[in-house]
Amino acid sequence: MADFTANGQANGQAGQPQLVLQKIYVKDVSYEAPNAPQIFQEVGETDEQPQVQLNLGQKAVDLGNDLYEVVLSLTLTCMLGERTAYLAEVQQAGVFSIAGFNEIDHAGIINSYCPNLLFPYARQMLSSLVLEGGFPPFLLQPINFDALFAEQQRRVLSGSAAPMLNS
Repeated sequence: MADFTANGQANGQAGQPQLVLQKIYVKDVSYEAPNAPQIFQEVGETDEQPQVQLNLGQKAVDLGNDLYEVVLSLTLTCMLGERTAYLAEVQQAGVFSIAGFNEIDHAGIINSYCPNLLFPYARQMLSSLVLEGGFPPFLLQPINFDALFAEQQRRVLSGSAAPMLNS
């Protein structure tokens, strides 16, 4: 980490763009298996395949003084027929110091770089919840936040959608 002087300038690089990760933490976590223990028997007895749905979200809050809290939300729902096997939700957060970037780069950092950094932590927490809940491991594939941000920007520029991510 950079050495900071009394006036807040890092290593004499005043005016240079700076991005510093201050903290990573779990903001909220939730796990439910509303039909346990009966659902465990059904998983092995039926030919029906579990249906898994992942919902992804994020938000950013300006904390002032060039600090931003970015929260990545992952909600995983597993259904067996009409019954919920489990519902796991993780809100992985980080506090980032972001200064000296132009508006476009700043938006890219908030909506792509920060979620990319938080995702492995959220994925591990989600995987642990499912496994410790008594279900087979769930391997969440990597998510391309760069592509998601580019698609969001394309939609905003074409006027077909309002901004999805808060920056």
